[in-house]
Amino acid sequence: GMIMTIVFSAFPSTGTAAGDGDIPEELSQLYARSAVLMDADSGRVLFGKDEDVVRPMASTTKIMTCILALENMQEDQVTAASDHAASQPKVRLGVKGKEEFRIKDLLYSLMLESHNDSAVVIAEGIAGSVEAFAGMMNEKAAELGCSDTYFVTPNGLDGYDEGGTHSTTARDLAAIMKYCIKDSPKKEQFLEVTRTKDYSFTNVKGDRSFSCSNHNAFLTMMDGALSGKTGFTADAGYCYVGALERDGRTFIVALLACGWPNNKGYKWKDTRKLMEYGVANYEYQTVWQDMKLKDVKAERGIEKGNEFGGDAKIPVKIADADKEFKVLLREGEKVDITCDVKKKLAAPVEEGKKVGTVTYTLDGEVLRQFSVVTAQSAERKDAGWCAEILLKKLLMQ
Repeated sequence: GMIMTIVFSAFPSTGTAAGDGDIPEELSQLYARSAVLMDADSGRVLFGKDEDVVRPMASTTKIMTCILALENMQEDQVTAASDHAASQPKVRLGVKGKEEFRIKDLLYSLMLESHNDSAVVIAEGIAGSVEAFAGMMNEKAAELGCSDTYFVTPNGLDGYDEGGTHSTTARDLAAIMKYCIKDSPKKEQFLEVTRTKDYSFTNVKGDRSFSCSNHNAFLTMMDGALSGKTGFTADAGYCYVGALERDGRTFIVALLACGWPNNKGYKWKDTRKLMEYGVANYEYQTVWQDMKLKDVKAERGIEKGNEFGGDAKIPVKIADADKEFKVLLREGEKVDITCDVKKKLAAPVEEGKKVGTVTYTLDGEVLRQFSVVTAQSAERKDAGWCAEILLKKLLMQ
């Protein structure tokens, strides 16, 4: 059948939207070569600078290592360090070959101190080898829609294999962090590890003890800081990915190539700028619109009370209406709502049949879709029906 489309805007437009190329004054001078500010709830990029350029990401890689370990490890799983793990370059915990550790403990070494050897012990413990673990990392990245990301190492040391170079984009890195803090079944545990200030543990034997402290300066830098991970290699430069929650809004910042020595502080300046911009400019607005939807025609359908009219009219409704539907918006951004509903159906039509969609979009990006369904059924006027009606008429005489 024909499709009828109605478009209307939920908000009057004033000013300019985030997506139209106008860079806000305060964000025009970022140090990072690639940067993203993301709404962690929807995954929408609120601001991007070269956000799809592929670059190495150093130890920010470890957020993926951590979440995969949390999702795949056995409770109290113990694993022995291999010689390969023990040979990793600094920064390291200092594991020795054959020494046994609890993976749970190593997650703190991984996330707080960014130890490269611990990352390899974890990877081998979970997947049997670094290569197999990198396979899991790439599988998860693909699952999350991160098509410009490729993992070779669990620690983020510069690496490459026949599949490519260890790298990601600011957008993908932010999307992985969104998964870690919002969508993973182990998100609480991830936050618990990355928020910890200090942590001490021993090897399984109990003859060596270790202590770790958190190097994520952002945690004490801003109110509502949730999580984060720093990184640095000669190729990658300084990198950072972090999250902040304030007044029910959660923002993620991802930075790649944000300065080289001796400019360690650049990443904190950029992070603060981006987070403050998000906090100052974005508020949740309810965008749900109640709509009067026209009845749909059911050709040769039987309509109660109008059996002999040509076609039946069937009322339709939105199946999964969400009157609380809110979107994080800045002033001047408007949500467009399009309604596509078939004009005609051929009877018989069952109740609850999908006949269209209502789509909420922002700058051409789909925010959410709702199904339009029939609110009642209609049978078909076929030969049998005609005979039945005739018989009734004859009997009534």
